[in-house]
Parts: sequence; structure tokens; C-alpha cells
Amino acid sequence: MTLHPDLSRVRADGGTRALDAPPIDALNEDTLKPEALAANAPRLETIVELLNQPALTRVYVYICYWGPVTPPELMDALSLSKSTTYEYIDRLATLDLVKRDDSTRPQQLTADPVVLIEEHAPIIITPTVLHAFALQKIDEDIEYFIDRHGIGTLIAGLRGAGLHYAGKTTQRMVATDIDVRDTEAMMLIYAVVPALTVGRTHDPYFKYLFPDVHDQMDLPDLDDQATTPPQPPTREQ
Repeated sequence: MTLHPDLSRVRADGGTRALDAPPIDALNEDTLKPEALAANAPRLETIVELLNQPALTRVYVYICYWGPVTPPELMDALSLSKSTTYEYIDRLATLDLVKRDDSTRPQQLTADPVVLIEEHAPIIITPTVLHAFALQKIDEDIEYFIDRHGIGTLIAGLRGAGLHYAGKTTQRMVATDIDVRDTEAMMLIYAVVPALTVGRTHDPYFKYLFPDVHDQMDLPDLDDQATTPPQPPTREQ
């Protein structure tokens, strides 16, 4: 499901509340036809599947960003067993998220980026969001945040973190916007740096999440993002 939003309507404060209710004419006989709903169902079900399985999502995001890759490269990069690697590849292929090129040995894996955007909620799911969600498998801070506040607040916090690294807001302001404690906002802002850094380079829909600041964030270089923590903007915290 790929929709194209009016980027001027994206909230600038990282909050989670809706801008307004969708216009009543968004729901009509054509959009509510069972065949129309059924046509969109597979992609929606795919997104739901990913958001229920962070380990699977982590594999998908890696292939999406770094493909074509081979199963052995995937195993080494994500420290997975051979059986787990092929189990995830099979599941992603069944979901039509991963393509396998068997003309080479070992096979080459690629994945197209997925995006789901509902401008009136607003709800935005891009590879950057999926990456942040999947980081809970290796980052206890993100796991704690999602367990406590849920995926929706994680997305709002991710948006707030991007604004913070662009110098547009403070950690305390992000905490207020998404209704979490200051310490939780600070924890999340630092934890999602890998998703922001890699997403800015590899996510073709990064601008959908950050239309106003995508090129203003003070983030580490891609090669350094795993080892060099970013310095917060020089604003009063």
C-alpha cells in the first residue's frame, strides 16, 4: 500500500494526535467495494506481520538496505544461525517481501522498501520506522520503550528525535510532545540514531517522515554510526 501524502500536513512537533478527521468523501462506494479493500489487504497484512515480529523485520530491513546480499552474508551480519536465517528468508519470500535470485550460488537476496502512509491520522510506516522497531532485538532501551509505550509512541519519538538532531526541539520538548518522562525521551533519542543515520542514506521514503529537516540532522557518518555517538545540538536541554 503506497499512498502519497501532502507533506505540508505532517505534524512538526513529533506528536501523536491526529491533524483532523478524514473527509467524509474519502469513504465512498468505490473505496469501500470489497474488491478494492481486498486489493489493498495483502500489503497491509504484510506491514502488520512485520510490526508483530521484530526479529523478522530486522532481517527484512537489512536485505532492503544492503541487498543484494547472500544468506551467508546475512548470517554473519546479524549473527544468526543457518536454520534461522533460511527460516526468515522463506517467510519473507512468502510475504512477497524478498526476492531470491537462484541463478547464482549462493543465491542473491533483494527487497523493495515498503511504505504505508495515512495522511489523516497521520500514520507513517517506512523502512526507517521498521528499522527503529527492529532495533529492540539488540537494544534493551528500545525494547523497554516499546513495551511501555507501544509502536505509535515509538514512531512519534523517532520523529521527535529527528527534529532534535536538526536543532528544532529539545529532549524535554520531545518528552512533552509524546507524553513520556524526560529520561525516557532522552533514552529513545540516543537509541534511534542507527535508524536515522542509515535511513537517511538508504530509505527512499525518509523525506516522508522528515519533510522539513531530512537534510539538517547532525548525525554521525554512516560508517561511524555504530561506534560514534552523536552530540546533541547546542540548545538548552
